[in-house]
Amino acid sequence: MAKFLLKRPLGIWEILFQIIIYFMVFIFYSFERIEDQVEVDIIPAEIVFFLNYAVVALFISYWVAPRYLYTKRYLQFGLWIVGLLTLVIILEELVIEKIYYPDTRGSNFPGIFYSLATILPTIVILSGFKFTWDALRKQQEVDQLKDLVKQSELQYLKSQINPHFLFNNLNNLYAYAIENSTRTPKIILELSNVLRYMLYDCKAHFVLLSKEIDHLADYINLNKLQLEGRALVDFEVSENIDLQQQIAPLILPVFIENAFKHSSSSLKDNIKIHVSITSQDGVLHFKCSNSFSEQTNTNSLAQGIGLENVKKRLDLIYGTDYSLTIDKQEQLFIVQLTMKLKS
Repeated sequence: MAKFLLKRPLGIWEILFQIIIYFMVFIFYSFERIEDQVEVDIIPAEIVFFLNYAVVALFISYWVAPRYLYTKRYLQFGLWIVGLLTLVIILEELVIEKIYYPDTRGSNFPGIFYSLATILPTIVILSGFKFTWDALRKQQEVDQLKDLVKQSELQYLKSQINPHFLFNNLNNLYAYAIENSTRTPKIILELSNVLRYMLYDCKAHFVLLSKEIDHLADYINLNKLQLEGRALVDFEVSENIDLQQQIAPLILPVFIENAFKHSSSSLKDNIKIHVSITSQDGVLHFKCSNSFSEQTNTNSLAQGIGLENVKKRLDLIYGTDYSLTIDKQEQLFIVQLTMKLKS
């Protein structure tokens, strides 16, 4: 970051900002140097004195600080500051005051502490605004990097599509095609819709709830092919749901995929899967339950890469605006998710 600040050219807004700041400080500086006067009387001496401070402040802001302060070389930075302040005092006391005030201020040296008390406030103020500008710019860059990391992580998590889903459906499609089944066109259309949604439509951070529900319907129908004759699958969507609200894509299908996966792996028949979606006051209520056998290893039901990924995505996108509970009741695995929809 320090190298970036060192090499980055000045922007037009920074130049304008510095011009305004230096002008305002000069006005206050000139005003304070004149006693018992309401008006600011800018005389050549005041301009020269201020230029002495301004040049050093600019040198500190744009050369010394980027090379030593921002790179954490504090000793070198301190030595440069001491040297520059000494130079300012020498120029002011031995040159400028001798020229403009030879019989008064230029005739005696008031002392190092008095001189520092005179020059330090102006230099600190001028340099301080530049440090503030750099700090704000650095924070903006940090925020942008955080957003990039967040978006990269979200894209990675969204890309974790189970390849078995695709292979299984292609095998089913091949089997139906061999039999010249009338269901083949419908399967092709549903599979095409699912793949299009996964690969293209869900690239946005949020999608219409109607699109996500259509995707879920196609996704469930394709998964039902794996359990034909072995399962009772219900998918219910509340009639009063606002389909124009928006939701983060590809979160709900993970729970449905998990339900089909563990039901089919633990039970040969009498599989029951129920999925319901309702909403109230801008909050989505999703519930997915599936039957399973207690004799199989059920510890993996609430674990696995898919669920871990979706939990990370929920944290990244919704923060505290969601609630997820995963529970086992006898031979029933239940997932309940509530999340705030985007209008």
